[in-house]
Amino acid sequence: MALSGSFAAFLIVCPTCFFLGIIFSLFPYDYPLLWSTAPTPPSHYDYLEAHLRFLHSSPPLIPRILHIVIAVGLLGLMMKLYKPTESNMLFDGASLVLYMCGITVYIANIVKGLRIVTEGDYGASAAADAAAAAAAAAASGESEDDVGSVQQVLGREDSMKVLAASNTILALVLIGVLVLQAGQWYADRKSQQEAELIRKKEEESAEKDRTDKDTSPKTARQSSSSAASKKKQ
Repeated sequence: MALSGSFAAFLIVCPTCFFLGIIFSLFPYDYPLLWSTAPTPPSHYDYLEAHLRFLHSSPPLIPRILHIVIAVGLLGLMMKLYKPTESNMLFDGASLVLYMCGITVYIANIVKGLRIVTEGDYGASAAADAAAAAAAAAASGESEDDVGSVQQVLGREDSMKVLAASNTILALVLIGVLVLQAGQWYADRKSQQEAELIRKKEEESAEKDRTDKDTSPKTARQSSSSAASKKKQ
């Protein structure tokens, strides 16, 4: 049981560290967008855009490997949640929630953002269509409520900042998974140590009781023999 739990934890920790490594490799691109106080030069957006397009146009084998690694992490969580204990429900259940949040961020923000960067449109066509619809509505005398609210469109710089922020959120989520797994390992280790200490105390107490039981008949026999020898004298 412990061996299977360790193997399942291995299946969780390895994909999580793998994804953190990918995010760390993107950190030099994300840092000037989110964390640097200096203005981001326009050339940096060109570098980042070229890098993201290169990532998105990678061979199909690359995203397949990525999705297989994601599935391996889910498999490890399912293995640990099969016939769960209280510890599994607490730590592994929370890890599964965070893992699914990470998958949601990946699908909703990162994949969508990569497609937008590859197309290079950044919502310009949608903004043009919305503006044309608003102009047509104004010409026909319709109100904005009849046409519908114009969807806010992010530009090139804002779209890349959203991608960088999504990477940061995903990194925090994955770190949370590692913290929960480490917390479960520590809690299980402490409980095993306490159980071992209690078992040793019980064994010592039982050994002491057996020793007392063995010594009491000997003492009684010695006292009876001494009394008999005194009577003979």
